[in-house]
Amino acid sequence: MTTQQKRSEIRSWNRKHESQVREIKYSFHLIKRSPLSLLGLAMIVAIVFISVFAPVLAPYDPLQVDFSQAFRPPSWQHPFGTDDLGLDVYSRVLYAGLYDLSIGVIVFAVAATVGSMVGVLAGYKGGKTDELMMRVADIFLSIPGLVLAMAASAAFGTRSLQVLVFAIALNRWPSYSRFVRGQTLSIRESQFIEAARSVGAKGRRIMLRHILPNVISPIIVNGTLDIGNIILTVATLSFVGLGAPPGSPEWGRMVTDGRIYMQAAPWIMIFPGLTIFIAVMGYNLLGDGLRDILDPRVRARMGA
Repeated sequence: MTTQQKRSEIRSWNRKHESQVREIKYSFHLIKRSPLSLLGLAMIVAIVFISVFAPVLAPYDPLQVDFSQAFRPPSWQHPFGTDDLGLDVYSRVLYAGLYDLSIGVIVFAVAATVGSMVGVLAGYKGGKTDELMMRVADIFLSIPGLVLAMAASAAFGTRSLQVLVFAIALNRWPSYSRFVRGQTLSIRESQFIEAARSVGAKGRRIMLRHILPNVISPIIVNGTLDIGNIILTVATLSFVGLGAPPGSPEWGRMVTDGRIYMQAAPWIMIFPGLTIFIAVMGYNLLGDGLRDILDPRVRARMGA
C-alpha cells in the first residue's frame, strides 16, 4: 500500500468517525474543567501505576518472612514498617493493588456484560420474557449484597480469585440488568429503531447494533462508581475471613491481620486501609465527574 493510499484511508476514517472523535475531545475538555474529576483520575492512575509496576517499585518480596525484622516502625529501610512476620508492609501494599484492582475490573466486566444482555433482552422483548427475567433479578436484589457474596464464597469452601469474582458478580449483575432495561424501554420507541424495523432489521440486530451501543456510556459511568464498591466488598470479605487466603498481599486481608496489633503496631493496618480509601475515593470522584459530563444539561453549563 502506497503512502498516498494510507493517507486517503486515514482521511476517510477521520470523516467517518468525525463526530465520535469530536465528542471524545469535548469530554476530555470537560474533565479538565472539573477539579474533582481530575483529582479522582489522578488517584486512580497513581494506584494503577504502583500496582502494575509493583515488581519494580517494591524493595522486598511480599511473601518473604523474616522474624528478625518483625514490628519495625516506618523508616527509610521500611517506609510503611513491617508486620508480625517481618514482611515489608510497603511491598505488600504495592502487590495487593494489582490483586484488588484486577478483581474490581473483572467483576465489573462480568456483571456488566451479563446484566446488559439480560436488560436489553428484557426491555426489548417485553411481556413474559421481561417479567421472568426481572423477577429473577428481584430475587437476587432482595438478598443483601454482602450476605449473598459471603454465602457464595463460603459455599465453594475455597478461597481464590475465581471464587471472589463469581461471588461478587452474582450480586452485581441484577442492578446492571435493571438499569439497562430502563434505558432499553426508552430507546426502543425512538425513531431510529422504527427506521431499522422498517428496513427489515431483525430483533437481534437491533439489540446488538442499535440499542446496546447507546447504553454503553451510562454503563461505564455506573461501573466507575461500582468498582469502588467492589473493592470495599473484597476488603470486607477478606476482613471476615471469606476473601483472600491468610498471608496473601491483599488490602482487606492486611487490615484483618493487623487489627490485633492496632495499639502496638498501628502501621500494619493504617497503610493498607489508607490505600483502600484512596482507591475508592478516586473511583467515586471520577464516576461523579463522568456522570455530570454525560448529562446534557450539565454539559451545556460546563461548556458555556
